[in-house]
Amino acid sequence: QVQLVESGGGSVQAGGSLRLSCEASRYTPNLMGWFRQAPGKEREGVAAFLNDGRTSYADSVKGRFTISRDKNTVYLQMNSLKPEDTAMYYCAAGETWYPSLRKTAYNSWGQGTQVTVSS
Repeated sequence: QVQLVESGGGSVQAGGSLRLSCEASRYTPNLMGWFRQAPGKEREGVAAFLNDGRTSYADSVKGRFTISRDKNTVYLQMNSLKPEDTAMYYCAAGETWYPSLRKTAYNSWGQGTQVTVSS
């Protein structure tokens, strides 16, 4: 199973930017994505990147977040951050053939990195 290590979380004021990184080890997954989970809420898909370059985004982050990938590292550039983006962000990997935002498409998860956006 692939191992995933996230970095880049932190605290920022509304309107600011952060970039998250996730490095996969052992092998390069076909699908990598980012999820987030706020206290008391379900974990939700944020963005996904497939090896062929296709991407998917949650409606709530379209136009503000960008997912990219370089070899075995996936990035999430987050701009124009809002307080409602505050959550624990998780990197995930899977082997489906479409850029899914469903948790069931992923079989490996990182430990998470906290993102806090203050108003």
